[in-house]
Amino acid sequence: MITTVEESTGETPARLQGKLIATIVCWFLGLGSLVAWNSMLTIGDYYYQLFPDYHPSRVLTLVYQPFAIGAIAILAYKDQKVNTRIRNLVGFSLFSLATFALLMLDVATSGKGGIGPFSGICVLVACFGVADALVQGGVVGDLAFMCPEFIQSYLAGLAASGALTSGLRLVTKAAFEHSNNGLRKGVILFLAISTFFEFICIILYGYIFPKIPIVKYYRAKAASEGSKTVAADLAAAGLQTNSADDAKQVARLTNWQLFTQNIDYALDLYLIYVLTLSIFPGFLYENTGEHNLGSWYSVVLIAMYNIWDLVSRYTPMIKAIEVKSRKWLMILILSRILLIPCFYFTAKYGDQGWMIFLVSFLGLTNGHLTVCVLTNAPKGYKVGVLLEFLGPEANALGNILVMSLLCGIFSGVALDWLWLIGHGSF
Repeated sequence: MITTVEESTGETPARLQGKLIATIVCWFLGLGSLVAWNSMLTIGDYYYQLFPDYHPSRVLTLVYQPFAIGAIAILAYKDQKVNTRIRNLVGFSLFSLATFALLMLDVATSGKGGIGPFSGICVLVACFGVADALVQGGVVGDLAFMCPEFIQSYLAGLAASGALTSGLRLVTKAAFEHSNNGLRKGVILFLAISTFFEFICIILYGYIFPKIPIVKYYRAKAASEGSKTVAADLAAAGLQTNSADDAKQVARLTNWQLFTQNIDYALDLYLIYVLTLSIFPGFLYENTGEHNLGSWYSVVLIAMYNIWDLVSRYTPMIKAIEVKSRKWLMILILSRILLIPCFYFTAKYGDQGWMIFLVSFLGLTNGHLTVCVLTNAPKGYKVGVLLEFLGPEANALGNILVMSLLCGIFSGVALDWLWLIGHGSF
């Protein structure tokens, strides 16, 4: 039988213990889930110097997404047979090793261009895609049956990875701007810091997060409802789980039923990221022209998007502007399509001030609407006459929603190439 938190510690109420610590850890896990990939986006100016004819921001993003989508599709289909603890630890380890390998590749090639180094970078980016599917789907599925604050904190951490990498990139670019081969030196330092952050996430998820009382409580509850994905995490926390026969037997919804009941939420996430990735980062690097900021222009645009994306992950905490209505979520998300002509005419006729404003608004709406969707998606379903919040369904729904998000990113990356029509850049 399950040993509950109350029985193991003798303290109550169990669900309130360690909530702040768990929320902070979730933030760092979000940071680690995207810091490696955001590092790739943020050093785009360096890769455009090494590989000017290869469209690095567009090509690398296009390489990344098929591996992410393929891996998350398999994992979502097998969600109840996957050991979540191993899945997430492998994902964070893969992030850490691939980021370090990216650093070593640059050192080994002495920062030279060519198809060989670029192919090596593409292989490592594919590893990032697999790691992303492992971690994002695993962590979101894990947190989906816990309190909404954990999901919100994790999403804020995802955005913080972009803001942090942009801030570090601005610092390293300024610090080495006037030194010999300064751009490359800044990138090497930048990748070393990113590798360290990924290693910290392995420690946090593997040894600290499972032992927090509130986390043990929710995982024990999920196990009692028939979830098999939490067994290894509970064992790491020193708790015994039920056998499959002892667990609460309930009629579980299939993945297809979960998808059809929440198709609007899945479509919301898909549309949010189709629009965002059709502009960010390729358009910002290649289609905004030359302005007074010179080589700093694209770096500043990326930084502004990331900063406002981070700020907007907290704006749903203001209840007056939190969007809970499924109808209004869809209306607001569809209205973002108007940003496409706005970016087109601003790039063609506007100055850098208007472009910075638009990029900031893009980040603001992206983060706010993402949090509203993922924190308001249903976490429980009617069983008989009672409404129970079941761990297996919440975990599966979390994976399905992340898969929709990644599909949106892939579609947006593909559509981003349309901006090159008429520029003679193919």
